[in-house]
Amino acid sequence: MNAYLFVVATAVISGVSIFLNKFGVSGMDPFVFTSLKNALVATVLLSGLALVARLDVLRNLSEDAWKKLILLGLVGGSVPFLLFFWGLSGASAASAAFIHKTMFVWVGLLAFFFLGERLTRVQVLASGLLFAGVALFSAPSLSLGLPELAILAATLLWSAEVVIAKKALKEVPASVVAWGRMFFGSLVLTGFLLLTGGIGSIASLGLSEWCWIAVTSVLLCGYVFTWYSGLAGIPATHAAAVLVVGSVITTALSAVLLGTAVPATELAGYVMVLMSVVLITVHVWAGSANRVVACA
Repeated sequence: MNAYLFVVATAVISGVSIFLNKFGVSGMDPFVFTSLKNALVATVLLSGLALVARLDVLRNLSEDAWKKLILLGLVGGSVPFLLFFWGLSGASAASAAFIHKTMFVWVGLLAFFFLGERLTRVQVLASGLLFAGVALFSAPSLSLGLPELAILAATLLWSAEVVIAKKALKEVPASVVAWGRMFFGSLVLTGFLLLTGGIGSIASLGLSEWCWIAVTSVLLCGYVFTWYSGLAGIPATHAAAVLVVGSVITTALSAVLLGTAVPATELAGYVMVLMSVVLITVHVWAGSANRVVACA
């Protein structure tokens, strides 16, 4: 149950972060924004590891564990961000949102083949309901141009990251996995800024920009810690499904704080998303309870 609560916390943080990032990234190079956040979070997490004496864990990691952490940085913490932001420059917001929110589908497929996860009939029904809900509130008018393909590639990489992380979490603590993702990802993003000349724009950032970076970095730190802590204890398919709830929270914040109207079709989609997540959660918990009773 604690693992599910961690993932629910991740969804809440995600919803708040997406809402705030819209303001934070405004007028700032998105690649610089992302790179600085990753670097700050990696530093904070490393400091946290030192405080809880987890540096010994780093020193004793196997070669295979280090490879997984480096791969997480590439597949999850750097390359997909570059693809996603580039894709956003040419794709519609609706298309980008729809493609990204299908991540739970790709995670389910990858988890089936590489993690041996299986879905019951109830979970298949809930997944179908979740997909229908995503389609309703994203309201996409899809095309298959290069920007959309770049966003799809980013989504597939983030889906693969979930599988890699799930394997890494079998032998590495969640806090160390989170650090590895952010640290190696920030190295790649910093290299990208050096190659493209974006590193020079950091000096021109003002107090307002640094405040936004600091606030969103705190949220990102909470996101990666709760996400990997939750992912360590529940199936990847379930975790990815619960994460979609973040979209509901973002829309709720926009409606309450900005007065943004929510069309009836979108509202129906969000209700379907919540219903599907509740259905999956109740089904899984009921199964766990039955197993406990049977063992007793």
